[in-house]
Amino acid sequence: MTLPLHSRVADALRMQIVDGTLAVGAALPSEATLCARFEASRGTVRAALAALRHEGMIAGGRGRPPVVCDTAVAQSFETFMSFTAWAEAIGRIAGQRTLEVARRGASSVAAAALGLEVGTPVIEVIRLRTLDGMPAMLERSSFLESVGRTLFDFDPDSGSIYAYLIGQGVELHEGKHTIDAVAATDVDAVHLDIDPGAPLLRERRRALDLSGTPLEYADDRYRPDRVAFTIDNTRSAHDLRIVKEIS
Repeated sequence: MTLPLHSRVADALRMQIVDGTLAVGAALPSEATLCARFEASRGTVRAALAALRHEGMIAGGRGRPPVVCDTAVAQSFETFMSFTAWAEAIGRIAGQRTLEVARRGASSVAAAALGLEVGTPVIEVIRLRTLDGMPAMLERSSFLESVGRTLFDFDPDSGSIYAYLIGQGVELHEGKHTIDAVAATDVDAVHLDIDPGAPLLRERRRALDLSGTPLEYADDRYRPDRVAFTIDNTRSAHDLRIVKEIS
């Protein structure tokens, strides 16, 4: 089966990054140059670049040329940040059912995490995430309004929100994570098919752009019988890896 052209463009650029032809920190050729080289439309080239951003291999957008990221990182930011990318990487089927997408005033917790005044409008998304059709995680996200309003043009049941935002030029550059245990609320229990008060693994996350501005605050709650986290730690702080695993 012949791959779509955007996949072939992404594969060609990916190979150049892996073999060092495009070095870390180097700017990619312009969209016009890539269109001519691959005899492709701008839409095709942009889809290929979005795929590479999704994998954490390049960064840049909003008028700045994409540049090659450090490919020595053991696990890309996007793989950890995105439930969909992680599930696909381990050969599992990720699913989602959107419960709510709404514009409302930020709660005190979300406002503090995003550096906003309480009540400042944000875009909230609540989704049930599944693995191979089984409930695995309840996802609650609050996005800056300037970022999240693009989600009203996106079907969040169709796949990764992060992949969509990155494709729109949003710079999801860094994640700050806190992992703890909480008891399931009545709402958690209904959607995750567990008893109220059952233990859940909670990942609270702030996603930041290149300048360090918070773009999202998330509170994700996992069934510990279906997903676990492991931490690989070496002497260098830069080598810290936090990895989701199937329980």
